[in-house]
Amino acid sequence: MPIRKDPDGRWHAEVCVGRRRLHRRLPAGTSASEAKKLEAELRRALEAAKGKRAAVVPGDPLLTELMADYTERHAATLRSPQTAKFHAYRLGPWIDGRHASEARQVAAELRDDLLQAYAPATVNRSLSALKKALHMAWEKGRTGELDYSTHVRRIAENNQRTLYLSMSQVKAIADHASEQVRTAIWVALLTGCRRGEVCKIAAQDIGRRTVRIQAGNTKTLRYREVPIVPALRPWLDKLPLTINFEGLKSGFRRAREAAGMPQVHFHDLRHSCATILLQLGVELCVVREILGHTSVKTTERYAHVMVKPQRDALAKLGDLATRTLKRGATSRRSRT
Repeated sequence: MPIRKDPDGRWHAEVCVGRRRLHRRLPAGTSASEAKKLEAELRRALEAAKGKRAAVVPGDPLLTELMADYTERHAATLRSPQTAKFHAYRLGPWIDGRHASEARQVAAELRDDLLQAYAPATVNRSLSALKKALHMAWEKGRTGELDYSTHVRRIAENNQRTLYLSMSQVKAIADHASEQVRTAIWVALLTGCRRGEVCKIAAQDIGRRTVRIQAGNTKTLRYREVPIVPALRPWLDKLPLTINFEGLKSGFRRAREAAGMPQVHFHDLRHSCATILLQLGVELCVVREILGHTSVKTTERYAHVMVKPQRDALAKLGDLATRTLKRGATSRRSRT
């Protein structure tokens, strides 16, 4: 199958051997001789691959090789390397024997199959690992000028929860929990801390007036200081926790089920901290600092609960309008 030039002036090299076809579109400015050379390399790759599952194609490495490089070099640098590797390993059945140029098809098959058993956010973790591995290969020149990571499309997520607990609901769950889990519940509510942050609060992090959340323990990798209010002090005296992340997870599950609220997540305590503060009239920027959000845009997801401040503000405006109208009516009567 000869080389050819498309209407954009770019050369294509395409070969077919034993029902196996390889096609490459060369970068702009490539000469005909270079296209011929690539055609020969593609043909040799297919000939060598007869009887084998996968061909070694120039500029088109196997996805298994790229994912191995990802898990060895990149995943190890992340905050949760074991979790990152697990999401990468999940790709195994879909990438076996597939090349970088097949990233679009692999991603589509992965989405269709995994969405039958996993939430979009979970599937996106594996898609992100694939996307990063492909981009790393392009940066190292392993895929020529083609960045196949652009072919991997993530799934739209709608993870925003609208479940916020009242103080009495929090107490009901805490009353059904063990002492350690109960401590974590009230610390989370009174500080806005995430579960992982609560688990990692050490004795040296607790000062006279504030709790220091270490940068390495936060989602944003930025430390923050949380003021200690009187209601929080008795619970801080019980820290650090003697149970780990998973122990707190299972303990909270038992408590919420015993309280008749199986739909509640531990992270809802953080949401509840924000919504209760806003309902009490605390400004959005202050809540942002407490939660440690990098942008107030993130905190604005809770703005819909600020009904009372809005009602009070509009009530003041209404009172002013009423007084103005009454004064106008009185002045008209006096003139008549």
